[in-house]
Amino acid sequence: MARGPQSKVPADLRQRLEVTRLDLLALFRALDRMDLRPIEIPQHLFQELFELDADCAEALWALDQPPGSLDIRAMLRDVEAALEEVTEARSRFRSNLASRAHPTLETLEASIRQSLDPLEAYSQVPGRVP
Repeated sequence: MARGPQSKVPADLRQRLEVTRLDLLALFRALDRMDLRPIEIPQHLFQELFELDADCAEALWALDQPPGSLDIRAMLRDVEAALEEVTEARSRFRSNLASRAHPTLETLEASIRQSLDPLEAYSQVPGRVP
């Protein structure tokens, strides 16, 4: 693939992926700090969020690859679908989470999100050391 297709990558894609990963990381860390029983956490929806996070990490890795080494159109299609799905999956997860968790989760999640280093978006991204 020539340099041309690389230019079709939206300028804000990396930032959107980083924000999404940091938002998910804040959610995961907040849940980890809460006193919830496994039955209070919708496990299949939790797993879905982890898989979407992995998709975002893979996309960040793909953006660092040399021009022409990947099918950019396919990558963009998959990334856009994953980013759209994250919003829906997060909403489904929250609506199925134990109701007693909601007030604490929102506060804790916001606090954690503010304290995250932006480089943490690259956690588990091959070739990147946060």
